[in-house]
Amino acid sequence: MALFKTRSAAVYGIDAHLIDVEVDMFSSGNARDSVMVGMPDVAVRESRERIKSALINSGFGYPNKRITINLAPANVRKEGAGFDLPVALGILGAMGAVTALDHHILIGELSLDGAIRPVRGALSIAVCAREKGILNLIVPAENAAEAAVVEGVNVYGVRYLAEVVALINRPQEFAPLTAARNGHSTAESSAPDFRDVRGQTMAKRALEVAAAGAHNVLMIGPPGSGKTMLAKRLAGILPPLTFEEAIETTRVHSIAGHLPNGAGLLHDRPFRAPHHTISDAGLIGGGAGMPRPGEASLAHNGMLFLDEFPEFPRDVLEMLRQPLEDGSLTIARSQMTLHFPSNFMLVAAMNPCKCGFYGDTTRECRCTPGQIQQYLGKISGPLLDRIDIHVEVPAVPFKELRGETVAESSAEIRARVQNARAVQQERGFYNSRMPSRAIRKVCALDDAGERTLEMAVRRMGLSARAHDRILKVARTIADIGGSPTVSSKHVAEAVQYRSLDRNYWT
Repeated sequence: MALFKTRSAAVYGIDAHLIDVEVDMFSSGNARDSVMVGMPDVAVRESRERIKSALINSGFGYPNKRITINLAPANVRKEGAGFDLPVALGILGAMGAVTALDHHILIGELSLDGAIRPVRGALSIAVCAREKGILNLIVPAENAAEAAVVEGVNVYGVRYLAEVVALINRPQEFAPLTAARNGHSTAESSAPDFRDVRGQTMAKRALEVAAAGAHNVLMIGPPGSGKTMLAKRLAGILPPLTFEEAIETTRVHSIAGHLPNGAGLLHDRPFRAPHHTISDAGLIGGGAGMPRPGEASLAHNGMLFLDEFPEFPRDVLEMLRQPLEDGSLTIARSQMTLHFPSNFMLVAAMNPCKCGFYGDTTRECRCTPGQIQQYLGKISGPLLDRIDIHVEVPAVPFKELRGETVAESSAEIRARVQNARAVQQERGFYNSRMPSRAIRKVCALDDAGERTLEMAVRRMGLSARAHDRILKVARTIADIGGSPTVSSKHVAEAVQYRSLDRNYWT
């Protein structure tokens, strides 16, 4: 009897957990009696045939003995094909072909010819290895760049099973991969430029304020007024990800399988724009088996753009209330509860009515008052309260459309946004995520500002949440202007971005 142990890892949510792979080979019995235990799913159970062919085609042979494979802890479900490589090394260890693997974690899917295919979640597994003090991580070559950004772990990218055996038996012949750990990208954003947008001065100003404080924003206007055009250009004025944000964002995309093979850290903030037919699991996350991140988590540290906002099912939209408030999502299933980060900017666009021309001075609206209220009523009050900035995007006048005035470029706007965010980072939070206990101190008002805010809250009947959001937006406007204090003019502009509460929803 020969017993050999290797280590692998499984990803639950965005966190990885160590899995012990134990292979016990018996002198009696034959290969037909081999079993795999430890709550493996179908993909893991099917690995036996892949591993057998990979070992034979790599020249190692396969023992005609009874083998018991245990994936511990046994009370946690194991999913995916990433256990192929550690199980194969466990069998080779039981055969005496490799030495002990006490300081290694292995992940990888095997092809029948012994090639190693990429898997999901390599970055999270590298973080787990560092936290557990395990020095060496062996991953598929396509996953090596993302795993190598974690300091304190020797990451080896491998392409074939025979290469792994050589690495373990002769480690002095191999060098771990090193990757640049710079969290900022110097390249310009690939998003379209604001210079292309004619007119819409107020809307562009509102989007600059939203980007500077990471505020949620809702644009309302008739079809063809440029709402989608503006939203796509908003991504171009957002600052690059910090190193910590890049780690978090890359982990989510790696787990979802959206990270290109060979890619390292993501540097541009995500821009996600799901169609309005999306399901609740598609937007929030979930699905059969192991819950996967949805669009709300894939937009973490970036932008979630919802065009035709009222066309989304109301129950799907209501699920956004938790991530908009907390910056995270909790998905509970019968076997486990998982947490996903979802700290994103919500950018929504909608028409003022079903036909799209309510309030338009040039085209007649064909909707009845009841139809208009029914259409607007698809957006609930609690959800609307969580959107800091509401801005009207009217049709562009002909003179502005054909004028020669050159608008500001995204680079110029982005510079102001970065300066404002730098001020907020010194406080320890972006203004949109300002804790309630810090509002009175950070957003202190003078007498004129107090009177302006009191008048707005009384006349517009705003909620306590809307009151706090006005103060946060006013603080962002002051940060853009380089003002250490919040004055009456900053409050007045912030109130203006809530005026659609009165014009449309009352």
